Amino acid sequence: MAGKDLRNLLRNQKLVLPGAYNAFSAKQIAQEGFPGIYISGAGLSNCLGVPDDGSLGIEDFLYLGRWIVRAVDVPVVCDADTGFKNIEDTMRKYIEVGLSGLHIEDQVVPKKCGHLPGKEVIPGSEMADKIKQACAARDSHDPDFVIIARTDARGADNIDDKKQFEESVTRGNLYREAGAEVIFPESLRSKEEFARYRKEVNGYLLANMTEFGKTPFISAREFMDLGYNIIIFPVSLFRYHAGQTKTFLSRLKQEGTQKHLVQGMMDRAEINGLLDYKG
Repeated sequence: MAGKDLRNLLRNQKLVLPGAYNAFSAKQIAQEGFPGIYISGAGLSNCLGVPDDGSLGIEDFLYLGRWIVRAVDVPVVCDADTGFKNIEDTMRKYIEVGLSGLHIEDQVVPKKCGHLPGKEVIPGSEMADKIKQACAARDSHDPDFVIIARTDARGADNIDDKKQFEESVTRGNLYREAGAEVIFPESLRSKEEFARYRKEVNGYLLANMTEFGKTPFISAREFMDLGYNIIIFPVSLFRYHAGQTKTFLSRLKQEGTQKHLVQGMMDRAEINGLLDYKG
């Protein structure tokens, strides 16, 4: 089962997982030697032309997940938003597609990007029950599948600002006790907060190093030194590609030729080589 590979990696090393938004970008990530792939709900939403507002359904995630799993030989972890309508069904389908793990978050529905204002969280006990249901469903299909629990308490509008960090810690420990293998504290505000969180929450921890959010730039090595086990860069590749695409189109419109931009392209041979195509 796919989950076993991810569990073995977690036992032996700290993992940096860039976010892929299609199978080709996943192949590029794997080719560079990264140990696994992350599929971000934001990256998936954005590449389909919609915001990260929970409007996509489970079939959208499964479609992308299926193609990425087929494309690479490394573990793939996929966002599952709030678990969709039925957490048992979500677990079964994610496992059947061949994913190695997922994360679910404790936001209300419809969810929002974890680094934007206006998000709210459900009661911690309700999320803990959801995790227990996910674990029971997991055990029936792939006991090694990895469940990651994300808490959005930090930055939630329905929690007092002065209590958000402590509530995030409380929820992290609660979700760990409910059966989640990895805890994902979203939207922490400083290196010091990440360090405090590590001291107060046991087990595997995931750090989200996204751009343009509430978390300052912290390197993968710094997160590892703090004791974090997984570091994701969920939308970095998509955003970089989007910036490069904008530049290319602007120059093409101005100059009417791509001649001076060819040096920045991946050529046909490189693309075919990555795709193992010898035609």
